[in-house]
Amino acid sequence: MTSSFRHVLIAAMTVTLVAVGAPAASADTISVYTASSPLPAGENGDVVKSQPSTYNGAKSTRIQYLSRDNKDKQVAVSGTVLVPDKPWNGPGERPIVAYAPFTFGMGPDCAPSKTLAGEGASDLVSGFQGGFVNALLGAGFAVAQTDYIGPWVEGSGDHPYVVRLSEAHTVLDVIRAAQRLPGTGLPANGPVGIAGYSEGGSAAAAAAELAATYAPELNVKGVYSGAPPADKAALSKSLDGGMYFGFLGYALIGINQAYPEAKLMNLANPTGAELFLKARQTCTMDAVLQFMFKQSSSLTKEGKPVSAYLSQPPFDAIVAENRIGTVKPAMPVLVEQSPMDDVIPAAVGKQMAKDWCGKGANVQWKDLPTLTPFFSHALGMTAASTDATEWLKAAFNGQAGNGNCGRF
Repeated sequence: MTSSFRHVLIAAMTVTLVAVGAPAASADTISVYTASSPLPAGENGDVVKSQPSTYNGAKSTRIQYLSRDNKDKQVAVSGTVLVPDKPWNGPGERPIVAYAPFTFGMGPDCAPSKTLAGEGASDLVSGFQGGFVNALLGAGFAVAQTDYIGPWVEGSGDHPYVVRLSEAHTVLDVIRAAQRLPGTGLPANGPVGIAGYSEGGSAAAAAAELAATYAPELNVKGVYSGAPPADKAALSKSLDGGMYFGFLGYALIGINQAYPEAKLMNLANPTGAELFLKARQTCTMDAVLQFMFKQSSSLTKEGKPVSAYLSQPPFDAIVAENRIGTVKPAMPVLVEQSPMDDVIPAAVGKQMAKDWCGKGANVQWKDLPTLTPFFSHALGMTAASTDATEWLKAAFNGQAGNGNCGRF
């Protein structure tokens, strides 16, 4: 990668980061990231620990709560509950929106609950997280932000990146945790919404599918899913050899964590094993810059690309289990993506929406506006946060509409 190309990439990312602005820092960061062994007895969504945090314009509390991984094992998960200083002027009680973060990395210091508080290993991309949260808070919504499962909570292993079941569980359980957290003034059974983009888009979409069975008591009024990586088989081809190869590396780390019985690392040659170890310590921008344009065929013992293995047992079953679009969401859903998305092919998100339509779901598809094909995925986040907020306002007012199935 040339020096000038690197500067263009960083400059493009910086434009949005500067616009967001950094939140104020917080001091005590230890307790919610240390899990008891064994975990205390409790239900999914129970708050294990909490501590005051700091965020401009909101009362912020970092939490550790109980959730479930993809094998249904109970785990400790960290996150943040933010209640805006501004009063709620909408109908009924103040809504809680679960914010599912987009790709933030694998290292222990990458967790959004840290970077939102001005701590940890903030990189250029972490500023986008704050922009999305600010948009939701600005509408008067309380925000329940999950870190998903990962090494930020000691002893939790690697982050199961874009693993459907675990991410859905952590998103739904952070809402329960926000409802049960004392001292927030939030309703225990009020209206809730879910929003996420990219990795967060798939987590939000997975939560939409599982809400009726995993958390049927939640009054979910609407879900926003932006640019969701809903089909891992398609992404194993589109990411390979491209600028965002690091995200494919993250997905392989996620598979190895969630499905150790598949013995994924047996496929790697020494170069692949070394990349795996390096990627486990990176946050998003570091991974992009370190691993762009690599070919997965150079990392396997047989010289085959990752996509060739994902169509064979046991990986074909893993891909099928993590495909989103197979279960009808019980609530209205807005799915958005740039037609020129340079990370996740727009056809992936649109197919998920069409699959839901085929099951009779209330789905609205919308093209995200794109001014340039360069960095269209990253820069689409700014429009996504505004669109998600406005659409959730309508959903909380009972005006989500009937979708546009059959017209996209």
